[in-house]
Parts: sequence; structure tokens; C-alpha cells
Amino acid sequence: MEQINTQNIEIKAIKQKKIPDWFVSWESFLLFTVVVVFILNCFASPYFLDPWTLSDATFNFSEKAIIALPLALVIIVREIDISVASIVALSSTAMGFVAQAGGDIVTICIVGMIVGTLCGIFNGLLVTKLNIPSIVVTIGTMSLFRGITYILLGDTALKDYPESFAYFGQGYVFSLFGFEFIAFLILAVIFYILLQRTNFGRRTYAIGNNPTAAYYSGINVSRHKLILFSLVGLFCGIAAIMLTSRLGSTRPTIALGWELNIITMVVLGGVSILGGSGTIVGVVIAIFLMGLVTVGLGLLNVPGIVMSVIIGLMLISVIAIPKLFKKFKHKTKH
Repeated sequence: MEQINTQNIEIKAIKQKKIPDWFVSWESFLLFTVVVVFILNCFASPYFLDPWTLSDATFNFSEKAIIALPLALVIIVREIDISVASIVALSSTAMGFVAQAGGDIVTICIVGMIVGTLCGIFNGLLVTKLNIPSIVVTIGTMSLFRGITYILLGDTALKDYPESFAYFGQGYVFSLFGFEFIAFLILAVIFYILLQRTNFGRRTYAIGNNPTAAYYSGINVSRHKLILFSLVGLFCGIAAIMLTSRLGSTRPTIALGWELNIITMVVLGGVSILGGSGTIVGVVIAIFLMGLVTVGLGLLNVPGIVMSVIIGLMLISVIAIPKLFKKFKHKTKH
């Protein structure tokens, strides 16, 4: 009888441990915040719950969200890519010249993805072969790629895209969901499986936790990082296709300032800027949260510069709050 009671107490103790762990997880906190922001938006504007308003709102973040997925893996391995917006601009410029030369949709899209991938490989080679810190490399290539775009385009805009090209950025699936949004959801599932269910994902976490130990355990750290930077470049090319399609033109200022938004999506999603931790689920929830905040502020006619300030504050807060909490916890122990 005493043994049965002891087992029941142990089972209850295990359950009590599991519930708080889930409840205090970053993903559950983000999910709770999403619900709160959703409710506030309902009160803030009568137009928020309109299906078409919600559907059209996804166009504002889908392209950035697509880039955030591979960038999350790069940050997990203790690296970063600040040149993502400039890669989008250069890829879009290359597509614009192909379209101007009479290229078909397939050629335009392939060129955009190739240019993006080459930019990613260039970043990856500088980081892995020359051992230059990725933040230094990508600050440099951010200026380099954007500068090339300005040199090629000047003050002009390239608009000679085929009519059917507009579907990638303006088309709907099932007459309600944007093509971009559906593509993002499919890619999010793929990246979730890649990071959480494959050896590739396990190697990513291993490198992020301890690159030296990962190297001595047989992981080719340099090659893995090069692949991740190449993936970021490829997805910048895909985002460039969708953004260019949505806008209908290529300009040198295209995707200007996207870096802050995309990095905020990743870090807000719980991916540690120091590497080694983070999930795709958290990143996806953070993307929806930022999308809801942007939509709500837009419906209230809040200026874009104010939105940038709010996003900047979100990024600082999500990095600073855990550190402040640790300091407070350390002081209370002593």
C-alpha cells in the first residue's frame, strides 16, 4: 500500500514539473501575446476581422518571413547575415535586366535564385575560409551588394515584367490566401522537420552549442556554415521574386531596411543571438506576432517611422530582458 502511494506521489510530482516547464516556455509566452494583440486589434479597428484585411495583411510579412527561416539556422550556429536586404535588391536587379531583355518567367526566377545563392556563397566563403567574423563580412557585403544595385540602376526603375509574373506576389490560393503566405507555411513545415527531425538539424545545434567539440566529433563545421549561408542567399532570391512580383518593378531602394525586421523575427522567436538554441515554432509565432502588430498599427494610421521604433524596441527588449532577469536572479541568491 505504501509502495502504491509512493508511486502516485512520484507521478504527481512528474506532472507538476512538466506543466510549469511548458507554461514558462518562450513559445507559450509568445502565443499568449499573439492572442492579446489579436484581441486588442479587434477593439482598435472594426475592419480588422474582415477576412480580406487579414489575408492582405500577410503580404506585408511573408517575404521577410521566408528569409527568417534559414537565417534562424545561421544564428543558431553563432553567425549572422545582415546583408539579406541587399541580396534581395541585387537579385531583383538581375531579374529586372533579364525581363528587360525579353526573358520568360522561368528564366527570370532562376536568375533571381542563382544571384541570391551566389551572394550567400560569397558571404559563406569569406566567413569560413578567411575566418572573418560574419557580422563584419555581412556589414561589408550589405554595402557592396546595395552599392552595385545603385550603380546598375541609378535613379531608374525596371518594369518590363511579363503579366503572369505578378501571380507570385499578388496571386491567391483558394481565392482567399495569398500565394506568398501559403509558400511560407509550406517552407516553415519543411524547416521545422529539417531542424527538429534530421541529422542536419542536430549538427546545427551541436555547432551552435560548441563549434570546437562539434569539429572533433566529426562534423565539418565550415561546410555546414557555408551551406547555411548559401540557403539564406537562395531564400533571399525567392523573396526577391515575390517582392518584385508584388511591386511590379525593381528599384535600387527595394527591401531597404528589412534587416532589422527579419533579425527581430528570429530573435523574438527565441533563437539565442549567442547560438545553440531556438526553434522554428518560436520563429513562426514571432512572425505572426509582428504581423499582427504591424497590421494593428497600420489600421490606426500609425506612421512607418513609429513602427520602426517599436520594432527596434522589441529587438532590444527581447535581448535585454533575459539578461536583466539573470542578474536579478543572481542578486536574490546572494
